[in-house]
Amino acid sequence: MTDHDPSLDGPPWEEDDVAERDENTDDMFGAPAPEPAAATVAAAPVVAPKTAPSEGVAHADDGAAYQVLARKYRPRTFEDLIGQEAMVRTLTNAFATGRIAHAFMLTGVRGVGKTTTARLLARALNNETDTIDRPSLTLSAHGRHDAAIMAGQHMDVMEMDAASHTGVNDIRDILESVRYAPVEARYKVYVLDEVHMLSTQAFNALLKTLEEPPPHAKFIFATTEIRKVPVTILSRCQRFDLRRVEPEILVEHLGRIADREGMKIEQDALALISRAAEGSVRDGLSLLDQALVQAERGQMVKTETVRDMLGLADRSQTIALFESIMAGRTPEALENFRTLYGFGADPVQVTNDLLEHCHAASVAKMLGPNATRLPNDQAQKLTALGAAIPAATLSRTWQMLLKALDEVRRAPNPADAVEMAIVRLAYAADLPGPEEALKRLQSGDPIGGGSAPRGGGGGGGGGGASAQLAARPVVQAALPNPQSFEQVVALIGEKREIGLQMDVERFVKPVSFKPGAIVYESVEGAPIELARKLAGRLKEWTGRTWLIAANGQGGGETLIEQQKKARAAERAAVEADPFVVAVLKAFPGATLGEIKRIAPTVVTPEIPDDAGDDED
Repeated sequence: MTDHDPSLDGPPWEEDDVAERDENTDDMFGAPAPEPAAATVAAAPVVAPKTAPSEGVAHADDGAAYQVLARKYRPRTFEDLIGQEAMVRTLTNAFATGRIAHAFMLTGVRGVGKTTTARLLARALNNETDTIDRPSLTLSAHGRHDAAIMAGQHMDVMEMDAASHTGVNDIRDILESVRYAPVEARYKVYVLDEVHMLSTQAFNALLKTLEEPPPHAKFIFATTEIRKVPVTILSRCQRFDLRRVEPEILVEHLGRIADREGMKIEQDALALISRAAEGSVRDGLSLLDQALVQAERGQMVKTETVRDMLGLADRSQTIALFESIMAGRTPEALENFRTLYGFGADPVQVTNDLLEHCHAASVAKMLGPNATRLPNDQAQKLTALGAAIPAATLSRTWQMLLKALDEVRRAPNPADAVEMAIVRLAYAADLPGPEEALKRLQSGDPIGGGSAPRGGGGGGGGGGASAQLAARPVVQAALPNPQSFEQVVALIGEKREIGLQMDVERFVKPVSFKPGAIVYESVEGAPIELARKLAGRLKEWTGRTWLIAANGQGGGETLIEQQKKARAAERAAVEADPFVVAVLKAFPGATLGEIKRIAPTVVTPEIPDDAGDDED
């Protein structure tokens, strides 16, 4: 009796074969019988019971052929499939009610379990035990057909790699065999992996059989490129999209397997592996396999070791790099990156980290630190950065980082490309956006982010966003006080209440206006809650109570009607313009298209040189 766990260890057909020779029988070639002690030692790896992982029994088979974790812990039942609960629930209901499709399409990124699910489906369709004689997802290790199916040796279950069998002749062989009933099992099951690799002719040959298959045949397709599969094929299959496994679920799974292997690894190291796996269980197990040999037997695998193995930068250091960039401290940012690069951080990965930090800061600005899915200290840091940086600046930084990522990937020296991106980002961190720049030019205000020199020769000077926020005195902004109906509509637009603005422009005919009170005639089809919603928003924005009455009569035109009339008048004026008349006359059949007003050209000032360059 052992403490064997069937959920993680292999089924009986994957265990090593015990020697069948009787030790008391003479060898047919005259060799002496083996010594009892030697026989005991030879058989020990097979019959020795497993003990707790802390006792190191996971290494009792040293010298034997090693089986990688991705194969050793491959799911053997549907309950073992992690992160695919929706698919398992649908299949369970379908099998329980007998509504089983004749063709299945499994799609998803690499390593999420498409091929494994296909084999489990083949076993479920032909599930037959002493107590089960129907298609069932209740799989056991002792089914009549399970061993042969898992070994790929069952004559009624055919697996084909479509990547190496792309032609119509390969499909024709399948179609020839489909006509015949299964020999042993309940169904003939055809598993085609990477089905998107089939040729157009092969897909066409498959169509008729998929549309009217014989009752004894089932098809299971798997692909990573669902868009390359013809719609005619997809429409004849029941499709399941296998999801990427969430990081927290994958971390828990990898931790359980490490315990089973009798190895110790830090939780943060598992988080790094899960992040690098990008939702792929197989990739995560392969990386865990690599990580577990980084430490001596019985020793803890450190986070730093895994980080070096993956070529990753310390996330806290990349957050510090992101902070120095957004503060405009160019020399400090460059030194931070060179330190990371010196420790082996990959420039592409550093750029990806900066993108993640920009995204996390933006999301935390709107939804709070819990939305970042980061450790608490990192989430709080990025939340504080997001609160101090305008949303427009974060959005512009995201766009610049995306362009920088492409440059880093194509550059002959990726590290140089990162440094040039840092210089651009740090300089542009607190520059105004196009709309704000235009307003400043119109008002005569300086367009730069501040008067302090940026990126001077010191270790961290520069008038960055954070420095300016700290130095700027706190001023209580005056609440808006619209003095006309048009100013009310403009205020709604400034607050980005697009739906409310459209309703007001379309359904409101102003009768009278004074600050704090609006009477209007409502157009047919107006929302019932429009007056109440408008009053609530105006009170929130202006700090005073507004009386909004929708029972007025004799209102004027809605803003939409006014805008249409103004556009019609403008078009009439343009059509009457002598120059336009002459142009239309010179080109018979020409018509006046859309009328656009061209904004005046904005001259962007030159980038100032460093202040230190003028000093002797």
